[in-house]
Amino acid sequence: MLTTHLVTLLQVAGLLHLGLVWAGASMPRAVNLGAHLATLPEFIRRLVWVYYTFIGFCLIGFGSFTFFFADTLASGVPLARAVCGFLCGFWTIRFLVAAFVFDLRPYLTTPWRRAGYHTMNMVFALLPLIYAAAALKGVHL
Repeated sequence: MLTTHLVTLLQVAGLLHLGLVWAGASMPRAVNLGAHLATLPEFIRRLVWVYYTFIGFCLIGFGSFTFFFADTLASGVPLARAVCGFLCGFWTIRFLVAAFVFDLRPYLTTPWRRAGYHTMNMVFALLPLIYAAAALKGVHL
């Protein structure tokens, strides 16, 4: 793969992270998270919101680093390959969780929610492929 194509794909991946942040921001309302958390002890409620916020920050960080350092990530140097390998593994696991752990059928009540769900799964499938291409750059198989 040409480096210029890989840089473009990585920049697209960076932007896709921001789309996931937007989708994640709409999730609490879509699943009525506040009502579900209201029955839990205060510590658990806060813990969920802290985890939720940190996940958002990680997505913003992953997306920003990927977009702004796409040239470096596409260079094939060992650190770039290691970062891309980590992100490939991260998004592969996230894709498997989406496919086999979460059952969102009760919440997919509108065509927009179903479309959003399928779009997110396509993103979860695409991100590992992009990062794998960057992680394997320069590897002679």
